[in-house]
Amino acid sequence: MKPNFEKMSWAELRAYVLKHREDEEAFQAFIDRRSPDSEATWYNFPMTEEGQQQMAEVFRRKLNGDL
Repeated sequence: MKPNFEKMSWAELRAYVLKHREDEEAFQAFIDRRSPDSEATWYNFPMTEEGQQQMAEVFRRKLNGDL
């Protein structure tokens, strides 16, 4: 039985998605809660090996709540 993603707080849903990475329904619920593009932070890294490493580091920090 799946939890009710709508009733979960953002932090609870995030923790669930990280623990159940194969659950596409949970991931979609998580993505649906994201900020609209007008409020999003855009990162423009060059498409080089260094840029990809920088982008991976930003994603890692965001997922860990460091940003």
